[in-house]
Amino acid sequence: MNDVLHDQSQQEQQKLKSNIAGFLQDIIEDWENQNRPTERIGPGRPATLPNFVLWISVLLCVLQGFTSQLAIWRLIRWTGIGSHGAYAISDQAVYNRLANGGTEAMQGLFHQITHALTERFAPYAQHHLAKFAAGVYAIDGSTLDKIGRYLPLLRKIPDGDSQLLPGKMVGLFDIRAQQWREMVHLPNPHQNDKVAARELADQLPRGSLLLADLGFFGLHGSDYLTVQEYWWISRLREKTSFEVIHAFYEDDTTFDGLVWLGKYRADQAAVAVRLVRFTVKQTQYQYLTNVLNPWTLPIQEIAQLYARRWDIEMAFRMVKQYLKLHIIWSAKPEIVLLQVWAVLIISQVLQAIRLEIAGLAEVDPFDVSLPLLVQYVPQLTLENKNPIEMIVRDGRELGFIRPSRRIRIEAPIIPEDKIRPLPEGTRLVRWPRYAQRKGTISYFPSDFRFWETFQPPTTVTST
Repeated sequence: MNDVLHDQSQQEQQKLKSNIAGFLQDIIEDWENQNRPTERIGPGRPATLPNFVLWISVLLCVLQGFTSQLAIWRLIRWTGIGSHGAYAISDQAVYNRLANGGTEAMQGLFHQITHALTERFAPYAQHHLAKFAAGVYAIDGSTLDKIGRYLPLLRKIPDGDSQLLPGKMVGLFDIRAQQWREMVHLPNPHQNDKVAARELADQLPRGSLLLADLGFFGLHGSDYLTVQEYWWISRLREKTSFEVIHAFYEDDTTFDGLVWLGKYRADQAAVAVRLVRFTVKQTQYQYLTNVLNPWTLPIQEIAQLYARRWDIEMAFRMVKQYLKLHIIWSAKPEIVLLQVWAVLIISQVLQAIRLEIAGLAEVDPFDVSLPLLVQYVPQLTLENKNPIEMIVRDGRELGFIRPSRRIRIEAPIIPEDKIRPLPEGTRLVRWPRYAQRKGTISYFPSDFRFWETFQPPTTVTST
């Protein structure tokens, strides 16, 4: 039985390698079968256009680089999808279908396809990153590009007005698997994204490691993550005050120790954190983490892990630039969200292909050119060719595989016998004070009795 399942999995992976459209078709049909209502409700004749044809048309238009709803209609009306012929349907009928229920369906497909890709390409994930953590994720946000003045009301709005911005995306990106884990859309581009970030973090398995700027959480947010048993790494934001509790190691250019965040009574974090600071070529780097054990997470690994936060920036660049999300199809919010989820789905597929190419070619994923994959993989699959096999074989010669230009992180290596253990009985929790600035949310009871018994998740070695 296991051999049969293994053979089926191999066949499904092969289908993705040689026929992305076929892979998407199977996933969509499975999803539609699971979510189809038992009986049709309401008056009127059945829809002429099946849901399956509509959703696969949207995804194939994104995959092939088309930039309008009109292209979706042409695909449905003119060429058809695989064994499904063309449908004699008007462009307005397609627009209406996309605006009515398309967002929910495409979001469901995103999760279905993400689950399938995560299982099938797990062997190529970068499991060596932060082995102590249940997973490694980055959180960040990006404002969507302005919409065109398609509607009469929008033509009166001056250029540069924020009303032309259809909001922002706040995303959670799986660093090991190079896949979007989740995305939240905020309608207001100026909306505080700390709440969305906390909601995203709450979806992760306990023990996961988060990479994010401290500004995403604030002092109270850093305490919240620790209480919820998440690990995190952040940069030390300018003007963040702190008090040193203990120095594991210190010299003229390097510091590794525990600190209290918030030196003044107005704003003080409850749980001690670890600060590492070092200088390389006259540039000083400062990071914070709640992984308090320097033996579990050495300085150089902190620097290397935090540098991987750039992965989410590159993932945003992929969806907005390479997959053309910077060209918004419509001013209608429903269509904007539909496009966002469709682009994210195609991004997941291409990122999975990139990860497998890197694994088979035994190179870093960032040595595989993402712009070239976006440009060539769709055409190769349309020609029923295997892009993974071709790029692994010829990628170095043709420039698909080349040394990445990402900055190589340098950090000091401290000998273990030079690290001073934490003295036994050192206090690591205190009563907090959170300055209630605009947009700040308090996550804990106001009486703070919780902190009298709380112990931070730590493996710090004492003397």
